[in-house]
Amino acid sequence: MTGAECLAEMLKGYGVTHVFMVPAVLRRTFAEMERRTMIKRIHTHGEKSAAYMADGYARASGRPGLCMAQVIGALNLAAGLRDAWLAHSPVIAFTGGREPKTKFRKVYQEIDDVPAFEPVTKFNATVDDVARFPDLVRQAFRVAVSGTPGPVHLQFRGNEGQIDNEEAELEPLAEEKFARVPPFRPEPDRASVLAALKLMQDAERPVIVVGGGVRASGAAAELVALAEALAIPIATSLNGKDSIPGSHPLSVGVVGSYSRESANRVVNGADLVCFVGTETGGMTTHFWAVPKIGTPAIQIDIDAQALGRNYPLQTAVNGDAKVTLARMLDHADRASAGRRKAWVAAAQAICREWAAKYQPVLDSEAMPIRPERICRELTRTLPEDAIVVVDTGHAGMWMGGFFDLTSPRQSYLRSAGHLGWAFPAGLGAKCGCPERPVVTFTGDAGFWYHIAEVETAVRWKINAVTVVNNNASGNQSKRGFDRAYGGEQTEQARELWTYNKMDFARLAEDMGALGIRVEKPGEIGGAIERAIEADRPVVIDVVTDIEALAPLAVS
Repeated sequence: MTGAECLAEMLKGYGVTHVFMVPAVLRRTFAEMERRTMIKRIHTHGEKSAAYMADGYARASGRPGLCMAQVIGALNLAAGLRDAWLAHSPVIAFTGGREPKTKFRKVYQEIDDVPAFEPVTKFNATVDDVARFPDLVRQAFRVAVSGTPGPVHLQFRGNEGQIDNEEAELEPLAEEKFARVPPFRPEPDRASVLAALKLMQDAERPVIVVGGGVRASGAAAELVALAEALAIPIATSLNGKDSIPGSHPLSVGVVGSYSRESANRVVNGADLVCFVGTETGGMTTHFWAVPKIGTPAIQIDIDAQALGRNYPLQTAVNGDAKVTLARMLDHADRASAGRRKAWVAAAQAICREWAAKYQPVLDSEAMPIRPERICRELTRTLPEDAIVVVDTGHAGMWMGGFFDLTSPRQSYLRSAGHLGWAFPAGLGAKCGCPERPVVTFTGDAGFWYHIAEVETAVRWKINAVTVVNNNASGNQSKRGFDRAYGGEQTEQARELWTYNKMDFARLAEDMGALGIRVEKPGEIGGAIERAIEADRPVVIDVVTDIEALAPLAVS
């Protein structure tokens, strides 16, 4: 059979439903997909968008997301994999590559792209012989979902991957076990589990800090059950925000830099911190100030190399989060919860203080609209099975601090650092979970990056909702430029971070989507409800206050 026939059959075998790409690459394979599969071939307006869509698809569905580009677009695709790499998302990238017979002869559009993928992938390989299609594609899926998940890259010979036209004796075997995360659940060492549990039970003021490893493992139920059994408050990273509803009495909010003040205060008041499924990086710990290094700590992670990387540990547990937390729950001494009654009450009091402090802006009737009010309305109106996709920058700060999930069935996906990621990622999330409502929150600065993909959403009927915090600026930069100017920037300096005012609802309508313009706070909730019921791509353009700045982290 041809490589194209083999590849189409294998992708079908792995349950792939969408491929995100800029043509032309693996053309023959796309023809075979049409003949042999129901895979949707989503033609985007840019390779970076394609990578972000594949990333959103992967994070929402738990299945590998596929993106593709010919040789000239390969570096754009590699740039798009940075966020997937940082967020440990199983994205598989296919690109065209060089022909050995014409290397070093200055072929049109050709450079060696393979090294660019090395820093952003777990596995980076070239497919130079059609006979290698089966084993290398299997290895790509195997690596993407195993252990700590992450991106993979295969470069197919030929600038458009024309190797897929060639024939060989091929067996298109797909390993279904590696079609989603996690394929395996490594059991932790029993002694380390019991040691960690004893430390938690003996502590008077422990706190659990949860990262994206909990959501990747599907361990939220076990996490909450253990916290309830032992009466231990839970703080989350942005990546782990959907591990516990914000309305739960043990939830103290997002900790770190893009955080909620209550979470940072609780974590810094703890006498023991148990990190679960987090790499304890700078964002989650506010650059290792929350908690301070030296605070007694435990860490649970599937990746042994992450254990103790940034905090000295009293004990470490190497294992799958779901299995490990279940084992701890099996042996938990529920009677020990009594000694933490005062600590839980203190944590809840801190949360109430935060709510009272920010209630005026959360319920503000000011115009232009306060972004906190958007977050409050999203908390109130989103369906219990919604997927929320959030950009970085101010969008991440507003939603990390002021939005609450209200149901264990809701999901929260956030940019790992790349502005503009959220809008295309939200489209990918909707492709991965078409039965669930998907609502993206971004600012106008983020929306501008990939605004052309509104047309893609309309063309493919990707019925996601995008809420734009439109203040005609990237005003997160205001503080930095004030510092650069010695305290207060000049009026002319605003040209460095402001834009022309724009009606994104009208732009969306011109591209065939539903556009809703919101200028009054009381209209936000109704606009969200209308958008979710519209069953078409929707852009909600909310006119907000350019002077509104998200609160900085406390430590």
